[in-house]
Amino acid sequence: MPRNDTVRFTSSAVKVPPFHHHHHLFLLSDLFSKTKLSFTNFVSSLKTPILPFHQLAKPSRLIPAFHSNPLLLCSASLALTGSQQPDEDGGGALTVRKGGGAHSEERVLISEVLVRNKDGEELERKDLEKEAIDTLKTCRPNSALTVREVQEDVHRIIGSGYFSSCMPVAVDTRDGIRLVFQVEPNQEFQGLVCEGANVLPSKFIEDAFCDGYGKVVNIRRLDEVISSINGWYMERGLFGLVSGVEILSGGILRLQVSEAEVNNISIRFLCKTGEPTVGKTRPETILRQLTTKKGQVYSMLQGKRDEDSVLRMGIMDDVSIVPQPAGDTGKVDLILNVVEREKNGGISAGGGISSGITSGPLAGLIGSCAITRRNLFGRNQKVNLSIERGQIDSIYRINYTDPWIEGDDKRTSRSIMIQNSRTPGTFVHGNQPDNSSLTIGRVTAGIEYSRPLRPKWSGIAGLIFQRAGARDDKGNPIIRDFYGSPLTASGNKHDDMLLAKLESVYTGSGDPGSPMFVLNMEQGLPVRAEWLAFNRVTGRARKSLVIGPASLFISSSGGHVVGKFPPHEAFPIGGTNSVRGYEEGAIGSGRSYVVGCGELSFPLLGPVKGTIFADYGTDLGSGPTVPGDPAGARLKPGSGYGYGLGVRVDSPLGPLRLEYAFNDQRTGRFHFGAGYRN
Repeated sequence: MPRNDTVRFTSSAVKVPPFHHHHHLFLLSDLFSKTKLSFTNFVSSLKTPILPFHQLAKPSRLIPAFHSNPLLLCSASLALTGSQQPDEDGGGALTVRKGGGAHSEERVLISEVLVRNKDGEELERKDLEKEAIDTLKTCRPNSALTVREVQEDVHRIIGSGYFSSCMPVAVDTRDGIRLVFQVEPNQEFQGLVCEGANVLPSKFIEDAFCDGYGKVVNIRRLDEVISSINGWYMERGLFGLVSGVEILSGGILRLQVSEAEVNNISIRFLCKTGEPTVGKTRPETILRQLTTKKGQVYSMLQGKRDEDSVLRMGIMDDVSIVPQPAGDTGKVDLILNVVEREKNGGISAGGGISSGITSGPLAGLIGSCAITRRNLFGRNQKVNLSIERGQIDSIYRINYTDPWIEGDDKRTSRSIMIQNSRTPGTFVHGNQPDNSSLTIGRVTAGIEYSRPLRPKWSGIAGLIFQRAGARDDKGNPIIRDFYGSPLTASGNKHDDMLLAKLESVYTGSGDPGSPMFVLNMEQGLPVRAEWLAFNRVTGRARKSLVIGPASLFISSSGGHVVGKFPPHEAFPIGGTNSVRGYEEGAIGSGRSYVVGCGELSFPLLGPVKGTIFADYGTDLGSGPTVPGDPAGARLKPGSGYGYGLGVRVDSPLGPLRLEYAFNDQRTGRFHFGAGYRN
């Protein structure tokens, strides 16, 4: 049939414009808004060349830009240029006018509506023809249509996602005007080429496209896939997105991904007013804390962890990472803004309670004073001089710490310590029947190295020299207690030992309620004949379970010693941090031991919590094997349990615990402690 040249719909070829990267940058706007990065500048920096529309041999092979509303992509200029007037024989098309004046909208009566290919022939795939017809809303046979209504149905056909172009054509037939939608279907998907996706897993892309092989490319489905890929980057805080899509010959889909790699990292020292200043810390000391490296795709989540890592150095008041476009390279430069603490040293004082003192309400109180100097030589090294003094306890310590040895890529730290301490001997030997007291004096010097082994695991290795001996209440050295039990292993006034130490620590999240496991081994090295040789292994673990508003805390510890060791190095059982209801060390002191604890805590009022607990400890029958059998001489049972109630207050100084416990001897006892149980 001939076309109707007097009543016709004219339209530009309704094709989908080429896809450019800026259509999808809005997906990351929420991420970028959390940084100081200029969004406009970053958009201009991610320039991926995509063939423009006029350079393609077949414009219909272009995949459209993807928006939440595909109808916005269509641009047709539909207009009614004329109407068929009845001829002398009464033939032609019937024209219906609605309203009047300049704003009248002319309608054309349509007798038939068809969907054909761009050459006017039937589509090879009837399912696509049905898909197009089903999308029509107003263009039906025997209906009077306006140009706007036809244009809306053109948009609906394109919006179905299966077609790359649509042209409405009016054809005059014997039965009236036939409206033909000439469409060009998308190609069948036969393969995928993905460019620029360096961190996006290939399996993720394969899984996203696997159900589309051999099928006609659907724009809506492709939009969902693009959104899922962009969502993968967003979830990980990565600066990446799909920047271009086109269909090549043979149904090969080309997917262009733009990922912003880190071009350079620099440090900017700021004062508290935000003005640039000269820093005291060496830049390399700060940069080695960062896990973000040049050449990596920048991740905001990784950047946040790097900020926290720099803050944990303890010498910064504020840290922030600001990404900036690196010219037209498509990469980003990172500027690390740091505000250093004005003072990296000072004097502090405090107080505490020694759990080993049981005689008198004030005997366990201790005071402390420390002089600290941080960030030595701009390398974050620290020197600490501290004194702790009580009526019986005393500790004098000098400690030097290098948290990251220069030139080491394993984050190895080094600590050197010299200490002179005096602690009560009641842990193992108890109070003397003649009311005299004895203390254990130790002079210790050592060096330790620590490094992360794997996530949440760390290892410690060290070498420690110790000289230890017992003294009476006048400070005179003694080698036997009231019962005649030896106080040293060598029989001399003091024991010398060189200990090689290995320790492995699992810390979970690091919170007090998180899982924790520690395994420690110390080996005495008999470098000289009189130096002690023994092996000591200890371990402890804890875990917390949430039960509604309450939480159940479970902990256990144990140890064993092999070889010749001083009696005061035996494991004491009983006390505030062992088995409550007993005095410190009142259950026993053995070569081996096991202690278990279960504690249920529940909220009471604000920071105050109530606790119900039960503890059990035993020396596993090893008390008599300790030199001099100090536990047997004092008739300690060797095993026992305790249970009771308590309250815990979360204070700025840490948790304070007040507890009352009964033991299996039917006696009760108050316990007061600071901090969490070990």
